[in-house]
Amino acid sequence: MNFSAITYLVITTFVLVTVAVFATMDFPFSWVFYLTVFGQAFLIFSVFKVLKDNYTTIKTFEDFYEDYPIGREE
Repeated sequence: MNFSAITYLVITTFVLVTVAVFATMDFPFSWVFYLTVFGQAFLIFSVFKVLKDNYTTIKTFEDFYEDYPIGREE
């Protein structure tokens, strides 16, 4: 199964928010610790996937925002 880079970031965010919830709810330290380690490792993996993603675009800084064109218009 081939996930996109944004999918990995969503999963990482969910895991690390779960860590915060578990820590607040006084879950056992081992659960919080191992979930934190897993979340940090998954964050590094997610960053790697984002940086290695084969994404190209023809947009430049001259295009600025697409919803509010202030430069050139075609």
